[in-house]
Amino acid sequence: MTKKSVLAVEDGITMRLFYRDVLEKAGFVVEEAANGIEGLERALMTRFDLMVVDINMPKMNGYEMVRQVRDNPALRSIPVLTISTEEKDDDVVKAYEAGANFYLVKPVRPDELTAVVRLLTGSIA
Repeated sequence: MTKKSVLAVEDGITMRLFYRDVLEKAGFVVEEAANGIEGLERALMTRFDLMVVDINMPKMNGYEMVRQVRDNPALRSIPVLTISTEEKDDDVVKAYEAGANFYLVKPVRPDELTAVVRLLTGSIA
């Protein structure tokens, strides 16, 4: 069975390494991008089964990246998990309005991250 691939778009190196470590241990292939622009470029070059997108990033924030993913016919069907330190209802609504499939608030527990990624990729534990 082919492993599902995840693109982790996060400006913080520590968080990218956390996502990589947790998801690779759960059986996923993980690639990284440091901001929304780099994330879009990688998504257009390689087919991913899921994108994990931080909201607060330089160059292009997560809301804008998700909007551009949803506006692009080649990318719009890819599920997007947004993760942020922002926990106000308005922030969550803004992410869903941009096109996110799920929203988690940092800090994210490894088991919670794995469960949501499995759910969004249709992977069975």
